[in-house]
Amino acid sequence: MNTLKIIKIGGQVIDDKNALKSFLEDFSKLKEPKILVHGGGHQASKFSQRLGISVEKIDGRRVTNAETLDVILMIYAGLVNKKIVAQLQAYNANAFGFTGADGNTIISIKRKPTPIDFGYVGDVIQVNTSIINLLLKDDIIPVFCAITHDEKGQLLNTNADTLAAELAIAFSKTRKTELNICFEKNGVLSNINNENSIIENLDYSTYQDLLQNKKVVEGMIPKLDNCFRAINHGVCDVKIGNPNMIKDTSYPYTKILK
Repeated sequence: MNTLKIIKIGGQVIDDKNALKSFLEDFSKLKEPKILVHGGGHQASKFSQRLGISVEKIDGRRVTNAETLDVILMIYAGLVNKKIVAQLQAYNANAFGFTGADGNTIISIKRKPTPIDFGYVGDVIQVNTSIINLLLKDDIIPVFCAITHDEKGQLLNTNADTLAAELAIAFSKTRKTELNICFEKNGVLSNINNENSIIENLDYSTYQDLLQNKKVVEGMIPKLDNCFRAINHGVCDVKIGNPNMIKDTSYPYTKILK
């Protein structure tokens, strides 16, 4: 059985129309079975501002009230997800757009309000792979946005890196699975002011040093937390870097070590 590639795309790549199209063309050409997970936070923030809805973040993480959740649902599951699916179809890659509520694929619970109340934010507790496997067997690409549900009718905003990692962990129980986290940087940097200071191999001890020295901050923290969770829960290979790494194995990236 071929390795399943779970690829998460986010950051400025989602906002740049040409960069996104280029990535999706490369993604569509991958021979291995694959799942795409995407964010869309920047677009949700812009749309919120247009509607006069304030955007609140704590340590780089979005606080999701009822109004914000509606915007996120419109942007993630609607605008961004369907544009991605349509573009993949244009590249002759049959794709199917998902939230975690569709097919009851990803179940979460609302995060406790202490010590910080993030609002309608969900922490994944279960991934149901059966429907996803049916699509993969027919060479259909599942495309997940970062929305889950609690099986009680409540949709929840979920970190896209978390969602990708939990999908990878769930599938790693039955097949070889690889996780790729793609964003605008070439990997994890030892010096945030030097784009070439890529850490090629990152172990947990080095990560803790980076945290302590404030070299990893805000949104990079959940990215790397999820990467280490994945590599320590059965995922065979975890990489973080620029989208070019999916088509060119010589392109620099950071490999996560156990």
